Amino acid sequence: MKKLYILLFTVLSTLAIQAQVDRTKMPEPGPAPEINLEEPQSFDLNNGLKVLVVENHKLPRVSIQLTIDNPPILEGDKAGVSSLTGSLMGNGTRNISKDEFNEEIDFLGARLNFGSQSAFASSLSKYFPRIMELMADAAINPNFTQEEFEKEKEKLITGLKAEQKDVSAISGRVQRALAYGKDHPYGEFTTIETVNNVKLEDIKKFYREYFVPANAYLVVVGDVNFDEVKELTEKHFTSWTKAIPPSYSYSKPKDVYNTQISFVDMPNAVQSEIAVQNIVNLKMKDDDYLPALVANQILGGGGEARLFLNLREDKGYTYGSYSVIGDDKYEPTRFRAVASVRNAVTDSSVVEILKEIDKIITEPVSEKELENTKAKYAGRFVMALEQPQTIANYALNIEKEGLPKDFYKTYLESLENITVEDVQNAAKKYFSSSNARVVVAGKGSEVLENLENVEFKGKKLPVLFYTKTAEKTEKPDYNAATPEGLTAEKVVEKYIEAIGGKDKLESVDSYSMTAEAEMQGMKLNLELKKTSKDQFMQDITMMGNSVSKQVLDGDKGYVVAQGQRKDFSDEEITKIKEESAPFPELNYLAAGDISLEGTDMVGEKKAYKVKITDNKTAFYDVESGLKLQEVNVLEMQGQTMQQTMMLDDYKEVSGILFPFKLTQSMGPQNIEFIFSDIKVNEGVSPADFE
Repeated sequence: MKKLYILLFTVLSTLAIQAQVDRTKMPEPGPAPEINLEEPQSFDLNNGLKVLVVENHKLPRVSIQLTIDNPPILEGDKAGVSSLTGSLMGNGTRNISKDEFNEEIDFLGARLNFGSQSAFASSLSKYFPRIMELMADAAINPNFTQEEFEKEKEKLITGLKAEQKDVSAISGRVQRALAYGKDHPYGEFTTIETVNNVKLEDIKKFYREYFVPANAYLVVVGDVNFDEVKELTEKHFTSWTKAIPPSYSYSKPKDVYNTQISFVDMPNAVQSEIAVQNIVNLKMKDDDYLPALVANQILGGGGEARLFLNLREDKGYTYGSYSVIGDDKYEPTRFRAVASVRNAVTDSSVVEILKEIDKIITEPVSEKELENTKAKYAGRFVMALEQPQTIANYALNIEKEGLPKDFYKTYLESLENITVEDVQNAAKKYFSSSNARVVVAGKGSEVLENLENVEFKGKKLPVLFYTKTAEKTEKPDYNAATPEGLTAEKVVEKYIEAIGGKDKLESVDSYSMTAEAEMQGMKLNLELKKTSKDQFMQDITMMGNSVSKQVLDGDKGYVVAQGQRKDFSDEEITKIKEESAPFPELNYLAAGDISLEGTDMVGEKKAYKVKITDNKTAFYDVESGLKLQEVNVLEMQGQTMQQTMMLDDYKEVSGILFPFKLTQSMGPQNIEFIFSDIKVNEGVSPADFE
């Protein structure tokens, strides 16, 4: 009976307490928990190397990270020397040949790679002593040979050549050069010329001066014993010669005096690369470091941020728009808001990005935005703590950045204490809509007219013009006169003559083509067949399976996509017939309704622009007459999309020139097909069009 009384009393007490709770109010959050962050064990060598050790015995693995925290280095007329140094390191040592070195790493199931001022290794813990020895040997006794130097130099030059037409790469280089100046380490250009200036002795000199232990940190994480790490480090790294790298000072970059557009003409661009940027002086140890990160996250940190919601979700201008703010203890860095957008909306996108930047500066963010962002950062922080490497990285940041010892222990508390006012103050300090440089790299003939009329806050933004190497230049001339008497028909006739002549083309009854491309690491195979009898077959396969197949046989046809077959409508058959002819240009001449729209640049080549239909335009090289590009305007899911096809690498087959390289672009995706086999008047049968 006594137990029953006690039970009733407990229940009634609980009900009484619940009755006193006001359920219309959100419970007050408790205080942010203090993080119990384990501190790594550490020791220093006499040569300056600082070692941090995090023991974690959950898995039999270990990682070793070497970081040399040097100030930025200006490479000048030998820009590329640091990249070459990094690529040469880890290719064996003066004690072990390259092949033997790599074979042993593979045999141990380990990883070991180097940068110009870094190294990283990972392995099973039972191989840790040997991996530590190999890393030390490669770091202290690199084997710089002329043969390997020439190989790496050629690789770097090949990459630079590929970048010459890469709109995104050129845009990024010009952004940095205009922000810092080309005489600053963060703004200088690596070019084919500067790489050719580098000799093997320059690599050795760079290594001697900058790959030194004075500012070096060695971080060991995993299933290791501190005493063993110390013994091995002293054994293998003590011989690393003590030295202090040269230190230089550079002129401080400054923002432009008013918001302006810096335009780089890229005739081959199928979309515009936009970056709105300004200089910031932000360090991790600054009091407003976290508020600055939160402000940036709200503005452009991801799919829930303002830039993304505006430019993608609301306007449909782009696949994504983002912002990023840098921090640097040595030099000023940048805030950037970026997007890759369709040519037709380049000007509108610039205005919308500036509006969003201005809004977060002038208007407080909402409490909901702030709380969601805090929760996101807190979640990332807590999840990261599960990784042993995180503890090491945090300890390394405290050492390198001069942070308070409790920076990460009180991280959640500091995050929770950020107010709406803190966010707005950080935005005012680090973002700019009045002194921003808007760098646009795009196809001037399509975007410049509207871009020169962009207004923001009642003022027209000035447009300045720059080359791909960030040199000031004059406005491009897109109105170059075409020769008197030249017509679209004459341009097409020149093309027909250039690839083999009308008689030769009319003798072709059919041809078949096979090509291969790569998309997201997967190989695509293309088979294309055409005849002069309104027959067409295009089949794109991946791993032996058809991804998309189109077939036309006279007045009937179909498409198969994702395993579903759909017959063509009469309208679709009419459109496909236009392209089914082996050489559509013969039909263009017969129809007589094409028009010459002037000249334009396709890559580095000047081309005649011929309007075929309202939705299709072709470009023919002024000098050779060859077709360089086709542009089609398509309607997809209620949106207008531009599809660009580049034709290159013409080769002769049966007396006719065919392009052996076809690059198709839609939005941000580029698919490059390389043709391996083209057959004329063979390899085609009626069964292909069933």
